[in-house]
Amino acid sequence: MFERLKKRWNIASNTQVAIILVVFAITGSATVYLKNMFFTLIGITAETDLVVRIPVYIASVLIIYNILLLIIGFVFGQFRFFWAFEKKFFSRFAPKRKRSSLVDLKTKA
Repeated sequence: MFERLKKRWNIASNTQVAIILVVFAITGSATVYLKNMFFTLIGITAETDLVVRIPVYIASVLIIYNILLLIIGFVFGQFRFFWAFEKKFFSRFAPKRKRSSLVDLKTKA
Protein backbone atom coordinates (compact mmCIF):
# COMPACT_ATOMS: atom_id res chain seq x y z
CA MET A 1 0.00 0.00 0.00
CA PHE A 2 2.76 2.46 0.90
CA GLU A 3 4.51 1.81 -2.39
CA ARG A 4 1.46 2.87 -4.40
CA LEU A 5 1.06 6.02 -2.31
CA LYS A 6 4.76 6.87 -2.63
CA LYS A 7 4.52 6.54 -6.38
CA ARG A 8 1.26 8.48 -6.65
CA TRP A 9 2.44 11.30 -4.38
CA ASN A 10 5.99 11.27 -5.73
CA ILE A 11 7.67 10.83 -2.34
CA ALA A 12 10.53 8.59 -1.32
CA SER A 13 10.14 7.42 2.28
CA ASN A 14 7.62 5.34 4.17
CA THR A 15 8.00 7.74 7.07
CA GLN A 16 6.76 10.63 4.95
CA VAL A 17 3.76 8.56 3.84
CA ALA A 18 2.95 7.77 7.47
CA ILE A 19 3.25 11.44 8.45
CA ILE A 20 0.98 12.49 5.59
CA LEU A 21 -1.64 9.91 6.59
CA VAL A 22 -1.49 11.11 10.20
CA VAL A 23 -1.98 14.70 9.01
CA PHE A 24 -5.05 13.65 7.00
CA ALA A 25 -6.47 11.81 10.04
CA ILE A 26 -5.89 14.66 12.47
CA THR A 27 -7.30 17.19 9.99
CA GLY A 28 -10.46 15.16 9.47
CA SER A 29 -11.09 14.78 13.19
CA ALA A 30 -10.35 18.43 13.92
CA THR A 31 -12.65 19.51 11.08
CA VAL A 32 -15.61 17.64 12.59
CA TYR A 33 -14.89 19.19 16.00
CA LEU A 34 -14.57 22.74 14.62
CA LYS A 35 -17.62 22.34 12.37
CA ASN A 36 -19.70 21.43 15.42
CA MET A 37 -18.37 24.48 17.27
CA PHE A 38 -19.10 26.68 14.25
CA PHE A 39 -22.66 25.35 13.91
CA THR A 40 -23.28 26.01 17.60
CA LEU A 41 -21.86 29.52 17.24
CA ILE A 42 -24.14 30.44 14.34
CA GLY A 43 -27.16 28.65 15.80
CA ILE A 44 -27.59 25.77 13.34
CA THR A 45 -29.22 22.77 15.01
CA ALA A 46 -30.83 19.50 13.92
CA GLU A 47 -34.11 21.42 13.65
CA THR A 48 -32.65 23.89 11.13
CA ASP A 49 -34.12 23.47 7.67
CA LEU A 50 -32.03 21.24 5.38
CA VAL A 51 -32.09 23.88 2.65
CA VAL A 52 -30.00 26.05 4.98
CA ARG A 53 -28.05 23.38 6.83
CA ILE A 54 -26.63 21.46 3.85
CA PRO A 55 -25.06 24.40 1.95
CA VAL A 56 -23.64 25.82 5.19
CA TYR A 57 -22.27 22.37 6.08
CA ILE A 58 -20.58 21.93 2.69
CA ALA A 59 -19.10 25.43 2.66
CA SER A 60 -17.90 25.33 6.26
CA VAL A 61 -16.34 21.88 6.01
CA LEU A 62 -14.61 22.73 2.73
CA ILE A 63 -13.12 25.92 4.18
CA ILE A 64 -12.21 24.53 7.61
CA TYR A 65 -10.69 21.32 6.23
CA ASN A 66 -8.48 23.01 3.66
CA ILE A 67 -7.19 25.63 6.07
CA LEU A 68 -6.50 23.02 8.76
CA LEU A 69 -4.77 20.76 6.24
CA LEU A 70 -2.21 23.47 5.53
CA ILE A 71 -1.76 24.39 9.20
CA ILE A 72 -1.39 20.81 10.44
CA GLY A 73 0.77 19.92 7.44
CA PHE A 74 3.04 22.84 8.36
CA VAL A 75 3.28 21.66 11.98
CA PHE A 76 4.33 18.20 10.78
CA GLY A 77 6.84 19.63 8.30
CA GLN A 78 4.87 18.70 5.19
CA PHE A 79 3.65 22.13 4.09
CA ARG A 80 5.14 21.88 0.61
CA PHE A 81 3.35 18.57 -0.05
CA PHE A 82 0.00 19.86 1.20
CA TRP A 83 0.33 23.18 -0.61
CA ALA A 84 0.77 21.27 -3.89
CA PHE A 85 -2.12 18.99 -2.88
CA GLU A 86 -4.39 22.01 -2.27
CA LYS A 87 -3.46 23.65 -5.57
CA LYS A 88 -4.25 20.44 -7.43
CA PHE A 89 -7.54 20.06 -5.52
CA PHE A 90 -8.75 23.58 -6.25
CA SER A 91 -7.59 23.49 -9.87
CA ARG A 92 -10.31 20.92 -10.46
CA PHE A 93 -12.93 23.56 -9.67
CA ALA A 94 -11.43 26.20 -11.94
CA PRO A 95 -12.63 26.38 -15.53
CA LYS A 96 -10.20 24.97 -18.03
CA ARG A 97 -8.29 27.64 -19.90
CA LYS A 98 -7.97 27.19 -23.60
CA ARG A 99 -4.36 27.35 -24.60
CA SER A 100 -3.72 29.29 -27.74
CA SER A 101 -1.20 27.80 -30.08
CA LEU A 102 1.24 29.64 -32.30
CA VAL A 103 -0.96 28.81 -35.29
CA ASP A 104 -3.91 30.56 -33.62
CA LEU A 105 -1.79 33.60 -32.83
CA LYS A 106 -0.50 33.87 -36.40
CA THR A 107 -3.97 33.67 -37.91
CA LYS A 108 -5.26 36.42 -35.60
CA ALA A 109 -2.46 38.82 -36.57
